Amino acid sequence: MSAESIDIIFNPWLRTLLGLCLIGAVFGGAMLVVWFERKLSGDIQFRLGPKYVGPFGIFQLVADAIKLMTKEDLIPSKADKLLFVSAPIALMGSVFMMLVAIPFGAIVVNGVEYPIVATEMDISLLYIEAVSSISIIGAFMYAYSSNNKYSLLGAFRNFARMIGYEVPLGITMVSIAIMVGSLNIVEIAQAQSPIWFVFLQPLGFLVFFVALMADMGRLPFDQNESEEELVAGWITEYSGMRFGLGFFAEYIHLILGSMLVVLLFLGGWNLPAFLTDITILGIFLPTLYFLLKVALVILGIIMLRWAVPRFRIDQVVDLSWKRLLPLSLLNLGWAIILGIYLGV
Repeated sequence: MSAESIDIIFNPWLRTLLGLCLIGAVFGGAMLVVWFERKLSGDIQFRLGPKYVGPFGIFQLVADAIKLMTKEDLIPSKADKLLFVSAPIALMGSVFMMLVAIPFGAIVVNGVEYPIVATEMDISLLYIEAVSSISIIGAFMYAYSSNNKYSLLGAFRNFARMIGYEVPLGITMVSIAIMVGSLNIVEIAQAQSPIWFVFLQPLGFLVFFVALMADMGRLPFDQNESEEELVAGWITEYSGMRFGLGFFAEYIHLILGSMLVVLLFLGGWNLPAFLTDITILGIFLPTLYFLLKVALVILGIIMLRWAVPRFRIDQVVDLSWKRLLPLSLLNLGWAIILGIYLGV
C-alpha cells in the first residue's frame, strides 16, 4: 500500500466513517471489560453466575443485557422529567467527544506514520481534559433530577472528588506538554521513541495514575456511588437502559483513561523501525502493540479493586489536596528543568 493510497483513505468523509467504527469498537471493548471484570470478581468472590453461565461465564453478560433492555423504565413522580431523560445523553456525549481526539494506534507505511484518530488537533490534550469534565454535569443531572437526597449527596461527593483530582491531573498533563513542547497527543505519543515518559517523569506517572483512578470513580474512589453508604448514590432512581447507559459510560471512561496512560507515559504505539519497515507488520503491529498495553493497564486497574481498601470521602479529599497536589507541582518543576535541558 503506497503513502498516496493512505492519504485517500484518510480523507474527511472517511474519517467520519472511521470515527463511527471507533465508537463501535469502544462499545465492543467496554462489553469485553464488563465481562472480564465480572468474571474476575466472580472467581474472587465465588459468585456462581459469572463463573458458570456459559463458557467462561460469557452468557451472564447476555443475561444482564436482556434484563436491562426488558426492565420497566421507571421515572419518579416528582422527578424533573426533562433532566431525568437528558442525563444519559449528556453522560454519553462526554464519552463520544473524548473519542474524537484519542488515537487508537497507527499505521506505518514506507516509514511514514499515520495515526488512527478521527480528528488530530493541536490542542487535543486540553480538548480531552475539557470534554471529560462534562461527565460531572451528566452525573449531577442524574442526581438532581431524581428528587432523591441520597442521589444528590452522591453528586456533591462527586463534585468534591472531581475538583480535588482534576487539579493534579491537569498539572501532570501540562508537565508532559511542557516537556514535549506540544499539546497534540499524537506528537506526545510519537515523542516517546525510544524513551517512555514514565522513566523521565516517574513521579508524574504516579500522580497521574492515582488522579485518573479517582477521576474515573473506580474503587477505592467510588464516592459518587458507594453502595454501602448511599444506596447506589447518583444512579439510585434509574432503571433499565437509562441505568445501563450510565453504567456503560463508566466502563468506556475506563478504556479511554487507560489509553491516556499508554499515550502519555507508556510509549504509545512506538516500535523499533526494523519491525515497522516491513509493510505488512507496519500496518497491524503498532496498533496491536498499543492495544495490548491498554489491556494490561485495564487489567491492573481491575485488580486494584480487590487489592486496595475503599477510602472514605475525607480520606479521598485529603489525599488529593495534601499529597497529590504538592507532588504534581514538584513534578511540574522537574518537567520545566527537563524541557530546558532538552531544548524545547
